Amino acid sequence: MSNTAAPELRGLNAFRAFLEMIKFEHSVFALPYALIGMMWATPGFPGWRTFSLILVAMVSCRTAAMTYNRIADRDIDAKNERTARRAIPAGILSLRTTNLYLYGSIILFFAAAALLNTTTLILSPLAIFITVFYSRTKRFTWLCHFWLGMSLGIAPAASWIAVTGALAVVPLLLFGAVTFWTAGFDIIYALQDEEFDRANGLNSVPARFGKVKALQISRASHCVSLLLLGAALGVYGVGIFGIAAGLFAAGMLIYEQSLVKSNDLSKVNMAFFTLNGCISVGAFLLLLVDQLVKR
Repeated sequence: MSNTAAPELRGLNAFRAFLEMIKFEHSVFALPYALIGMMWATPGFPGWRTFSLILVAMVSCRTAAMTYNRIADRDIDAKNERTARRAIPAGILSLRTTNLYLYGSIILFFAAAALLNTTTLILSPLAIFITVFYSRTKRFTWLCHFWLGMSLGIAPAASWIAVTGALAVVPLLLFGAVTFWTAGFDIIYALQDEEFDRANGLNSVPARFGKVKALQISRASHCVSLLLLGAALGVYGVGIFGIAAGLFAAGMLIYEQSLVKSNDLSKVNMAFFTLNGCISVGAFLLLLVDQLVKR
């Protein structure tokens, strides 16, 4: 591995490198669930203003969390061959530039929360803490995957609050479903770094329990996720397309788990990004059709 740093990028090229660094496209994981929370919270469309502010709050919160993650982990990333080419350790983005993106994202998030309603503004510091602090949890607990799960799980609950100003049973069930779904696939992703994490004093389920037990915990997490999702669908009272959404998620998770073996991690990226993106978008589209049919 070369220690030669790449030239620092500026302007539009720096912004493109920033989006790549934080994997901006991974916003697709939680965004559909935020839209489900918004859709279920009101009989009709809440209006373009509310929709736009939820979108801005969701994306800016995730951007802040991922940016802080890259800042906090820059020294660790530099040691890991898999992550050494990320923008900060590679010298493509400076720490100063990355911090500016971090502060800008946080300001944008608080502004969107303030414009939604009083409750979202009051709870916004808690939301940003949960999402940002994930980066530190791997320093002291193997439960870090479940903390990451919470940071995505608050998306549907936060959207519900953004529309109604209050919380209810359904968004809490969705919170649990997304939390365990995320933890399950993040454990799969962490299998790649089992040896590195253990050698560098970092905590993860694979580093703590090994690959075989980690996969078992991942599968158990996905089972819990599906039970909570089924409960949410039942309590809300979905129709045939809503039931199809639950069955679709179940089938995709079974397929996802079948792709990864303790002695074969060649399909981790497919299991992690491709299938989970399909689950989010597919479930949302089926639930959207369900809502439209019921009107």
